[in-house]
Amino acid sequence: LRGPGETQLETDRRLLAQRIRVLNARLEEVDSRRSMNRQNRLNAEIPTVALVGYTNAGKSTLFNALTDAGVYVRDQLFATLDPTMRRIELEQGAAAIIVDTVGFVRDLPHELVAAFRSTLQEAREADLILHLIDASDPQRWQRIRQVNAVLKQLGADEVPQIRVYNKIDKLDRQPRGNSGRTGAGRAVWVSARTGEGVNRLLEVMAMRLRPERVRGMMRLSPGQGRQRARLFELGAVVAETALEDGGWALELYLGERDLQRFLKRESLPASQFEAGMSDDARLNALTQR
Repeated sequence: LRGPGETQLETDRRLLAQRIRVLNARLEEVDSRRSMNRQNRLNAEIPTVALVGYTNAGKSTLFNALTDAGVYVRDQLFATLDPTMRRIELEQGAAAIIVDTVGFVRDLPHELVAAFRSTLQEAREADLILHLIDASDPQRWQRIRQVNAVLKQLGADEVPQIRVYNKIDKLDRQPRGNSGRTGAGRAVWVSARTGEGVNRLLEVMAMRLRPERVRGMMRLSPGQGRQRARLFELGAVVAETALEDGGWALELYLGERDLQRFLKRESLPASQFEAGMSDDARLNALTQR
């Protein structure tokens, strides 16, 4: 309502300022919740997949198709404010957390990027980005460049990415995928609305998230029993030798990501792990014989 002596313009400004305060408070709540969720994901050691794309590319619809979570779908900018997270099951019992984010727009202002950092930075912290593209959009290449520009603004341009071309039900195109680890052509064609290509997308996601595994030795002192127990919990110990000083020499085989998280969490120097050959290096050596 208009206050005493207020003009309509002053009333509008006051109401707008109130709305801004409410939204800023909500964003602070989102940021706090996001930080807690991120720590929980790190503790669970489950990879995170961020779903990004130009607004109206069909992100929430694909999110529904992947998770059956019933996310709110609406043709509106920033319809997804709080990033929704769901666990999805991949092949061979593997799992991932998929995160829906706000839609990107052209020439996103710096101040807006800052305001929505709570939602958009999920892309920067992800293990994999699904870059959703409306395959029926005649301006899709321009949209791709715009989204990649925002990802670069956020520092997420180095995160591995799969391009997901959505809405193939509007095209004469069959779902297919390129899951190669190298090259810029990694892409999957899907229809989130009909479900075409979604299973193929899950297969490609599993292949891209499959961790590089490493072999090596780690020596632990008698006072590092907790670290020893943690390595056994991870299923990383291949063999163990008791040392004369009461410590242990462990032969390890585990994912590179698991190793780095273990070292960071336990505040251990990287030099404590004496690396052997990785799986890829062993394969290369075998094929070159």
